[in-house]
Amino acid sequence: AILEAFEGKKRVHVIPFSMKQGMQWPALMQALALRPEGAPSFRLTGIGPPSTDNTDHLHEVGWKLAQLAETIRVEFEYRGFVANSLADLDASMLELREGESVAVNSVFELHGLLARPGGIERVLSAVKDMKPEIVKIVEQEANHNGPVFLDRFTESLHYYSTLFDSLEGCGASPVNSQDKLMSEVYLGQQICNAVACEGAERLERHETLAQWRARLGSAGFDP
Repeated sequence: AILEAFEGKKRVHVIPFSMKQGMQWPALMQALALRPEGAPSFRLTGIGPPSTDNTDHLHEVGWKLAQLAETIRVEFEYRGFVANSLADLDASMLELREGESVAVNSVFELHGLLARPGGIERVLSAVKDMKPEIVKIVEQEANHNGPVFLDRFTESLHYYSTLFDSLEGCGASPVNSQDKLMSEVYLGQQICNAVACEGAERLERHETLAQWRARLGSAGFDP
């Protein structure tokens, strides 16, 4: 979707809300490098939380991507942006430039803002101010943000039972077994938070597609 949004653009700027290892961006860079009209200049502003182990992960990811860009001859610029919370983000912090096409990418990040009053509204307002060509959002579609414990428990039971059933269908190879174990631990932490926590401590506030559409529509975004 981002590649299509950048069709014919000469200067592009991608803003991931969670940079992590940056594994999804080499494929986009290579696809842009293969454009018949030549690659656009590619700018990446990777947003991430403060490091907990004194390692500059954002810098390391940027360095690796810069090495790739040099190899495939893509004009590349990178900036790692440390943010304690996306709710503190403002478009003016990202040094947006005239004439560049912006894409915002968020993977499993926005639902955590629902625990902070006004947090999601501030983030969507900031994204709107960026005037992006495209906003790509990936979230779990579920109904775990209700105020009634019993409803939330029932929804979580059905939702996560389906996920665990899917994991049971995975192969029995050592690699798959390790992945399965890690997935079970990860999902278990989600369940504990969604069901047992309340208030600001409850971060796993997954919502339905209809709810996200309503939120995005209220912020001025169209499908």
